[in-house]
Amino acid sequence: MRLGWSNLAKLSGLMVASVCAWYLGYLFADIVPEDSLSSAIENLQSIGEKPVLKAPPPKRQKCDHWSPCSPGSYAYRLLSGGGKEKLAKICFEDELLISEQKGNVGRGINIAIVNYKTGKVISTEFFDMWEGDFSGPMITFIKNAPQESLLLMVTHDDGSSRLKDDAKKVIAELGSKEIWNMKFRSSWAFIAAKGFKLPDDIQKEKINHSDNSKNRYNGWPAEIQIEGCIPVNLI
Repeated sequence: MRLGWSNLAKLSGLMVASVCAWYLGYLFADIVPEDSLSSAIENLQSIGEKPVLKAPPPKRQKCDHWSPCSPGSYAYRLLSGGGKEKLAKICFEDELLISEQKGNVGRGINIAIVNYKTGKVISTEFFDMWEGDFSGPMITFIKNAPQESLLLMVTHDDGSSRLKDDAKKVIAELGSKEIWNMKFRSSWAFIAAKGFKLPDDIQKEKINHSDNSKNRYNGWPAEIQIEGCIPVNLI
């Protein structure tokens, strides 16, 4: 009989303890906000998990270079070709001097003149080489570029059909070797200095010709680009 009463007392105590635990849990759940409780559970579940390390996104460089220019250098990037709908582009020190966004790209030869000492653009212009006679105005534009300036040139569409030899000669005197090889719709990019010399180890010129049998853009040559860094202390 004593054993029976003892078991009954234990059972009663267990029931009371269960009811108390349930009631305390109910009060706790009512007092603590659901968000805090969920957060606490998630924190407990995350104990022991290895932290996931994420690499920071790559920092964008001037003119979309892959690697930055060293301090004391100008960044430049010139693009030409890549299909009828892709317009030429000239970027200098992360500023688009000639581009579709600026609305100043034209068929023919596009030229930007930059003050070397300040790195600021002086003027931009394009010269149509498919219709009209613009070799003369282009010669004047180039010759009027002040000393100690940079000249950046790219073609869009056709830059050769009405390009005269005297205009080619003026560009060749700036250091271009490919101007004499210009053909119909050739993609061409060129950078030159007037009144000083650019380093030998930078990209200055590139050309790609239209070839209906090879081009992926229905007779339009693939895109070419030149880019690099120009020291600011050449003068």
